[in-house]
Amino acid sequence: MEPRRIVSGTAVPLDRSDVDTDQIIPAQWLKRVERTGFGAGLFAAWRDDPAFVLNQPRYRGATVLVAGPNFGTGSSREHAVWALEDYGFQAVVSPRFADIFRTNCTKVGLVPVQVDPGTGAALLQAVAADSGLVVTIDVARRTLSAPAAGIEAGFPLDDFTRHRLLEGLDDVDLTLRHADAIDAYERTRRAWLPVTA
Repeated sequence: MEPRRIVSGTAVPLDRSDVDTDQIIPAQWLKRVERTGFGAGLFAAWRDDPAFVLNQPRYRGATVLVAGPNFGTGSSREHAVWALEDYGFQAVVSPRFADIFRTNCTKVGLVPVQVDPGTGAALLQAVAADSGLVVTIDVARRTLSAPAAGIEAGFPLDDFTRHRLLEGLDDVDLTLRHADAIDAYERTRRAWLPVTA
């Protein structure tokens, strides 16, 4: 995955709470066998409405999604995170995330920025009022800022997840860091043990 050190850009205000993974990427989109192409199905049911925020030209090219509380509830489908990332989002801001969704984000490099409810509401309002507002997320410092709106806040991010994001390490990358030890073990393991090919 790509390292995520600083995410800076415009944002999309999704002023909805309790958004579940089926709303993020409906089940009919789960037939793909690769991780790409899911952006077209992001919020598919809602995008049928011409007034839906992703259909508004002023929010095109945004890299941050600002959502209401309790984002990513429901099933544990990774496709929801893949859809957000494939659409072009690099971070999601919410006062609360479902635990599995949050973990899935960090495994592909989508930064989950959990802010207090007051900051979340202020940011939603600011982004809705100014589609050109720049939001900056500094992963190393664990901060979110929108200076033009007078918003600055910290967000929780454990040290291990922070390291993974900063270095761009997914689960495969973490395993490959031990390739020499794995190779050494494989050279000495008994022939009668099962192998993977």
